[in-house]
Amino acid sequence: MTIAQLSLFVVRLLAGTGVFLVGVHLLTSNIEQVATGKIKELFGKTASRRLVNVGIGTAATALIQSSGVTTVLIVGFVNVGIMNLYQATAMIMGANIGTTITAQVAALSAFPVTTYIQILVFAGIMMAMMCKRDGLRKTGMILAGLGIIFIGLALMSDAMKSNRDAIQDLFGAVTNPFLLFLAGIFLTALVQSSSATTSVIIAMSVAGLTIGTGGNEVLYIILGTNIGSCVTALMSSMTAGTNARRAGLIHLMFNALGSAVFFAVLLCWPDFMAVTFRRWFPAPATQIAMFHTFFNVTCTVLFLPLCGWFVRMSERLIQEREVPEAATFLDERMLSSASLALSQLEKELARLSDMAMDAFRTAYRAFEQKDKSLIAPTHHLIDQANGISQAMVNYLIRLSAQSKLADERPISDLHSNLGDIMRIAEIADNFTKYAQRSMDSGLEFSDSVKSELKEMVERVEELHVLTKQAVLERDAGLLPRIDQVENEIDSLRKRLIERHIERLNQGECKAESSGVFINMVSNLERLGDHLTYIAYTVQM
Repeated sequence: MTIAQLSLFVVRLLAGTGVFLVGVHLLTSNIEQVATGKIKELFGKTASRRLVNVGIGTAATALIQSSGVTTVLIVGFVNVGIMNLYQATAMIMGANIGTTITAQVAALSAFPVTTYIQILVFAGIMMAMMCKRDGLRKTGMILAGLGIIFIGLALMSDAMKSNRDAIQDLFGAVTNPFLLFLAGIFLTALVQSSSATTSVIIAMSVAGLTIGTGGNEVLYIILGTNIGSCVTALMSSMTAGTNARRAGLIHLMFNALGSAVFFAVLLCWPDFMAVTFRRWFPAPATQIAMFHTFFNVTCTVLFLPLCGWFVRMSERLIQEREVPEAATFLDERMLSSASLALSQLEKELARLSDMAMDAFRTAYRAFEQKDKSLIAPTHHLIDQANGISQAMVNYLIRLSAQSKLADERPISDLHSNLGDIMRIAEIADNFTKYAQRSMDSGLEFSDSVKSELKEMVERVEELHVLTKQAVLERDAGLLPRIDQVENEIDSLRKRLIERHIERLNQGECKAESSGVFINMVSNLERLGDHLTYIAYTVQM
């Protein structure tokens, strides 16, 4: 092969690989957006039963056509505490089974009928251009992505067929199992997709090329791809919490241990390929794809009972950090799926709401108990709330930049709710000022005044519980009760101010206390209004 021929071959092979990866990206990203609700529903069904979690991992990966995306999402869920390591371990095993679907699709390129599938590129693009509904446009892009995958595979196979003899001499000389195993790891880590590496190997087989002597050699590369596929999850978990890094390590341990077992079997059984898959399936592409599936299913069956061992080993290798990690439901891994990201934002919003209400309670106790030592903790909670609020705003902006039109309304509602919650934090800050002023000025309030304020605070607390329940459970049926409590708060404000004026006229209260009392009552009414505004976003 001359330099010119070699250069042309490399260009055509890389071009085919690039087209294939574009097709996979189109297919994966658009399926993920169309099926985001189903993905959320699947992950919401995490259970204590291992087989159920394996099924969830398999189904999710088969749905979005990427074990990398699924594993990153699993790491994200572990990081925010939605699932534990035992559940994650079983799901990771399922994700490894689901990822073999791509290789099975690629193996279809060995059959002539797949040539006609390439017409899906035209049909899909026309569908995406002409349809107005976002869902239909996404479906069109999914079809186009599927067609582009087969075009990429055809380009790779054609490039290899045109230089078959020279390439066969090159690959036929590579027989060292360890070298082939390392090549699989390196190539997969480079492109961060075991499906891509496996599909290139399948394209070679379609072109009539064999690696080594045509025995088990190709299988060593497939084993290496399974370890290389762990790079995405490991990189994703590096900056995450302790349990998230353990989940990434479990993924690596599972694939590495499974590959080591099969590596030993293949070394001891040189005729494995000849007496099994080559005998069972006529097409070399199907043989490779079926081994890929067989490997992952077998590893799952072998190691599923050892989930506890994987978790204990990860805990032993990655120790708990001495410094407590800040709890947050926000995780960048979720940004790839709007539905999942919105769900996490709602949980973070509920956490922020609790923090703002804690600040209010602490400030109210400072006034009620005349305790200046409670003012600093209140300000600390308010500062924490401000930090979380800013993080949520940044997260919402990033989510909005890559979301579809249908997601804009819930994003807007979250922005609105965030503003209302921060008004609650401001009210807590106001109460610290009223408490400070009361203590500095030596203001005294009668037991009846304190009792009336306590009654109003109790109504506010009830409203907060109802609002949180309505938002998290999407229960619009609670709105009538929320309206009732909010009206009670409004009535209490009016009644409390009227009674205070009566006490002033009768000389039971000092005039200098009026400013503090009336402002506190008015702030309590405002707090109730903001909670009601938040509750009504459920109806929207």
